[in-house]
Amino acid sequence: MPRDSAPAFLDVETSLTGRRWIGMSEQEARAAAQLVQVCGVSDPVSRVLARRGIEAQEVPGFLAPKMRDLMPDPSSLKDMDHAVALFCDHVRRKSRIAIFADYDVDGGASAALLIDWLRQMGLAATLYIPDRIDEGYGPNVPAMQDLAGAHDLIVCVDCGTLSHEPIAAAKAKGADVIVLDHHQGGEVLPPADAVVNPNRQDEDVACTYLCAAGVVFLMLAGANRAMRNDGAVPDLMAMLDLVALATVADVAPLIGFNRALVRQGLTIMAQRARPGLVALGDVAGLNTRPSAYHLGFLLGPRVNAGGRIGAADLGARLLATQDPDEAAALAQRLETLNRDRREIEAQVLVQATQQVEARGTDGPMVWAAGEGWHPGVVGIVAARLKEAFNRPAVVIGLEGGIGKGSARSIAGVDLGGAVAMATHEGHLLKGGGHAMAAGLTVAEAALDSAMERLSALLARQGAGKAGPADLRIDGLIAAAGATPELVESIEATGPFGAGAAAPRFALSAQRIAFAKRAGENHLRLTLTGEGGGRIDAIAFRAFDSDIGPALSEHGGRAFHIAGKLEIDEWGGRRKVKLRVDDAAPV
Repeated sequence: MPRDSAPAFLDVETSLTGRRWIGMSEQEARAAAQLVQVCGVSDPVSRVLARRGIEAQEVPGFLAPKMRDLMPDPSSLKDMDHAVALFCDHVRRKSRIAIFADYDVDGGASAALLIDWLRQMGLAATLYIPDRIDEGYGPNVPAMQDLAGAHDLIVCVDCGTLSHEPIAAAKAKGADVIVLDHHQGGEVLPPADAVVNPNRQDEDVACTYLCAAGVVFLMLAGANRAMRNDGAVPDLMAMLDLVALATVADVAPLIGFNRALVRQGLTIMAQRARPGLVALGDVAGLNTRPSAYHLGFLLGPRVNAGGRIGAADLGARLLATQDPDEAAALAQRLETLNRDRREIEAQVLVQATQQVEARGTDGPMVWAAGEGWHPGVVGIVAARLKEAFNRPAVVIGLEGGIGKGSARSIAGVDLGGAVAMATHEGHLLKGGGHAMAAGLTVAEAALDSAMERLSALLARQGAGKAGPADLRIDGLIAAAGATPELVESIEATGPFGAGAAAPRFALSAQRIAFAKRAGENHLRLTLTGEGGGRIDAIAFRAFDSDIGPALSEHGGRAFHIAGKLEIDEWGGRRKVKLRVDDAAPV
């Protein structure tokens, strides 16, 4: 039966968020049943595996992925061997090395990886992160000239693939330049000594999903291999906490080698050995074993806060420091900046949403632009708009006749490619990124025509044809059956994030035993089922939709509830909690 004509899961045709619930296809259900019989896994676990297309012989390796089985050979990437040789030569010669990094989590973590590795090799690297407002994204000529005048090697991380003139300026000053990046490249590469990027146009490797920190990790693996005969080399496995944070925060898909990196990185992070991440987790209130969710929604935004509205290098300095006192001070400063960021974001979101709704939400994309909108929050607001309208979203801050913006995409739509094409055609002054996120600069006078062209490019990919996205449900579960042991078995199919959505289960005909607003727009709940089982739940941003009012003013009515199961270890007690995604009245 075609999916469109299949019965809605629990007969939910239109939920409180306007979505149709859909269950597994018949083919997926058969595959799940076979996995239960052949592999002895539980029904919920079999459903997750079947949805991922994992066959019986692949189950052991999937549930226990090994780095050595999934790690690409560093030498398979173009320019990698030359980058490793040049880098190791400078290390052996005790050269003056500078790191030019982007101001987001991926850039900061990539820089911290190099700083940590070089420190263990007896070298102190110079960190340079451009100011988002004054300098913008990526290398610029003045900064690169200054660095080249005082250093022998400049390593550009999470940037540089499109920086022809700045890199040429550094080379003219006599410095060597290595680029370790993952953003989409142009037809012509910059004049660096090596450009290692799985998304170079002439690259043919399978690991295009790596973030910059993943590329840096591979380069350092190559360096370890090259320098092993020189003496002891740093333990790269101990650095996987940084790679995991960058991978999740940069919304890189959790597939292949990324999945192994994040899984092992979370184990390393749980050991609380890195002062910066310990301090950051403490100020964020992280009191349980870290998960990919915590990296993306608790730690990542705080690291980003420095680059968004504060000092650009705060995040990288926090991740690189070995001093617990310095880490505590930096973490507290980032926490304060993050609170400020949320206030600014809320103001811009209201204005942007009003613009989008006035302009209409039926096109291939939604966009908004405003005078004085802080460039540090436009990316977050774009992500909120994308979630609200299920379309690629662009949000631009205008100042002095120039607009600087960020864009976020939906699955199946290559936003970075469209931005690159619009830039190549001259509609944008500057732009680039990857499939799910991009940055751009546009002349205010050309704003409308540029957005029209970008919209047309996205329409070619099918953007805007779908209404509210269907909500996929992996299965039905009873509150009484939601035990910590079951959740742990489900978590073995993770980590969950981009490209590997956390499994979502439904609880049918739940009564609301307790409901209380939490914070500004969240809702805490206790649900009871027909069999007497109870489960606590949290619905984040519930009052941004009809979920909050409906569940808090339930009047005794029963609801089907859909969400993700997680273990709550608050107060030393381990119990299961449901993170609510949607609800529908019975």
